[in-house]
Amino acid sequence: MSHKSATAVQPAKEGAAVRVLPPSDLFERVQETYNAIARRAFEVFEGRGRADGHDLEDWLRAESELLHPLHLDVAETDQTVTVKAEVPGFSAKDLEVSLEPQRLTIIGRRDTKQELKAKKTIYSEHCSNQLFRSIDLPADVDSSKVTVTLKDGIMELVMPRFEKAKETPVEDTRS
Repeated sequence: MSHKSATAVQPAKEGAAVRVLPPSDLFERVQETYNAIARRAFEVFEGRGRADGHDLEDWLRAESELLHPLHLDVAETDQTVTVKAEVPGFSAKDLEVSLEPQRLTIIGRRDTKQELKAKKTIYSEHCSNQLFRSIDLPADVDSSKVTVTLKDGIMELVMPRFEKAKETPVEDTRS
């Protein structure tokens, strides 16, 4: 079974289409994300005075600071696999999808610009500007026929399942 990238994409309803990456380009995006988390984890390590024994804690803290949690709903029928992903605040131009027959990867990166006002800050919360999620799909899907829509912060991917080969009985013609 060959790994193809999805090419038939329905434009997202918020304007531009969600970009679909071929799996070959996915490695570069994953490497960028990994490097950013590693840099932040090292900063956390240094901030704790370089004390050993907390590598996993440092990594998870860095990951939670840099990546927005991506909540998914996955449903399947006999004909399709449907994934709904919560991507609040991300527009279609901020999102990229990579689809292989058994794996879906969603990457998002948005730019936010904050204006500083001459006010005293009482309380402030920050939300990450990146997301990354890769999941195994419950069935092989036809990546050339996927449709992607984005509406109200929910990205929906409808992926048709590969049709199973029909069994043809073999008759014995020997007499």
